[in-house]
Amino acid sequence: MQQRQTTGGTGASLYTAEERIRRDGTVWTVVQGVLAPLQFIAFIISLILVVRYLWAGAGYEAATISIVIKTGFLYLIMVTGAIWEKVVFGQYLFARPFFWEDVFSFVVIALHTAYLWALWGGSLDPVQLMILALAAYAAYVINAGQFLLKLRMARLEAA
Repeated sequence: MQQRQTTGGTGASLYTAEERIRRDGTVWTVVQGVLAPLQFIAFIISLILVVRYLWAGAGYEAATISIVIKTGFLYLIMVTGAIWEKVVFGQYLFARPFFWEDVFSFVVIALHTAYLWALWGGSLDPVQLMILALAAYAAYVINAGQFLLKLRMARLEAA
């Protein structure tokens, strides 16, 4: 296995040369590049609908549908992201360069799944459901920030 090169005193490089070749050559990189902004658009629309419901008490059904759609995107990007990690790093999750992003992704997934569980089980009232969705969305924003920082690191390394 090739050693990770250091970059300008900032520590280990994000990708070895072989990993970079696999990253750039796999369709799963494109899939992730398409799904990430689609999920973000679904998030923004849903966030607006959730806040609208909490603020005005209107649009519960639209907010609920939007959360389910956003959660579907999350599951899809997690599965395809795991495949991407397998192709690039040789393991489905928790590859060294993305370990903490993957750990926090499970927090995000747990919160989104808790929302679905509570929705389908009827264990929370509509306002409680929307607050749970907002907690899931706050975690999603943190996780998205983690991945954006890694994307920036990769671009800086390539420059």
